[in-house]
Amino acid sequence: MSVIGGPVPKNFDAENADNLEDIEKQFAVKAVQHMATYWSILEKVKGSTLRLTKLDDEIYEHLKTDFPEFDPAATINEDEMKSKTGKERWRKFMMAYDKRVDDYNFGTMLRSSPKAEYTEEDTIFVPRMQFYAIEIARNKLGLNDWVYENAQKEKAAGSSA
Repeated sequence: MSVIGGPVPKNFDAENADNLEDIEKQFAVKAVQHMATYWSILEKVKGSTLRLTKLDDEIYEHLKTDFPEFDPAATINEDEMKSKTGKERWRKFMMAYDKRVDDYNFGTMLRSSPKAEYTEEDTIFVPRMQFYAIEIARNKLGLNDWVYENAQKEKAAGSSA
């Protein structure tokens, strides 16, 4: 494990560490950078053709097995996802990817609906593995292709002006 900018000192006690404002800001910056990068990729490549990890197919099948009620097209109920039961279910799911997916537990931004852009109202802070699972499902079902299509229309309109 490492802290942004370097390795974690051997005597670092995460359980009793202060939430240092500078570290929190750095994590927030990383989460926003990840969000902007992902959106930029969706504007350039159809989500349905995109692979987010080497394990996309496995993650997708695991999501369908562990969360059979999950509908990638629906708006996520954040309260349900972050409830005690929801957290336990997701934690069990995510732990299968410890040491297999880089930064699987790192915080990142997720759109609550595949129909929405990233906005303050439509964005949830989640662990990266939840982001991967949900966005892989959305991509496989073509639910993010509209981002690419809209970007191409804007590009075409801009070049013909």
